[in-house]
Amino acid sequence: MYHFIINPNSRSGAGARIWSELQSVLDKNYIPYKAYFTEYPGHAVKLAASVCSSDAAPASICLVAVGGDGTIQEVLSGIPSLRSVRFGYIPTGSGNDFCRSMQLPQNPLDALDAILSEAACTPMDVAEFTANGQSCRFAISCGIGFDAAVCHEINRSPLKKFMNRIHLGKFAYLLIGLKQLLLLPPVGISIETENGEKHFYEKVFLTAVMNHKYEGGGFRFCPDSHDGFLDVIIVEGMRRPALIFCLFLSIFGKHTVFRGVHQLRCKAVTVRSSEPLAVHKDGESAGICKKFTASLAKDPVQVILPGKSIS
Repeated sequence: MYHFIINPNSRSGAGARIWSELQSVLDKNYIPYKAYFTEYPGHAVKLAASVCSSDAAPASICLVAVGGDGTIQEVLSGIPSLRSVRFGYIPTGSGNDFCRSMQLPQNPLDALDAILSEAACTPMDVAEFTANGQSCRFAISCGIGFDAAVCHEINRSPLKKFMNRIHLGKFAYLLIGLKQLLLLPPVGISIETENGEKHFYEKVFLTAVMNHKYEGGGFRFCPDSHDGFLDVIIVEGMRRPALIFCLFLSIFGKHTVFRGVHQLRCKAVTVRSSEPLAVHKDGESAGICKKFTASLAKDPVQVILPGKSIS
């Protein structure tokens, strides 16, 4: 039995249309499944918890998120025990950083075929995030500063919905990203890892805690991301033209040559800002705050792959 948690509003309503196509394939091939539709932000957390906690739930549940990267974050946050789940993903959003990092199909029909064939599974680290007194899990990244400011604004902007309707969703990110690059003031950031290692950076534009290589729709912020650790990237002390060039090079993972780019590797981290700033987890706003923590969850989750496991 496959359990699909679907965000029908992903990509400004394209999620519902894509699910209709997927459903036709499932019905045509007599695949046993149940579908659950999200109705509001945070609903996928409750749906995942309900599916996994049901008295009729088997020891190992095949749980499939159908939506964007934010849907993945919510579904993972709702699973009581990560060990009890085989996790599949069908992308219907606009970012698709999870697919890039995990080498999953970005075409929804191909992704469904990979899940149904279930050629292999691989364990994937999951991270835990706490800010403003609330905790959740994330798959890709969390952060404070530039990337979070873009997420915070774009999730509240009608521009994204309009651009998605005309298939130019990434252009909305570009416009809002340029705005934040020009207007967002740098701040002081202090970082403390699980072993007591402390760092302080002045005039920071971006601090991201990465569980995978990509975030923000294809920026390869941590090209050497490694299983078993979180990677922290800090960008500080750059003039605006250099910062723009640095972000451009991050698409290719070549930005680490800049003097103002710092990287740390850890299993848990506390990040403090000198000023309240937007914070995000997997591209979804986590509000405004001056402090957040991130750490690796105790257990990984088994992710369904289309072929052999990722090395």
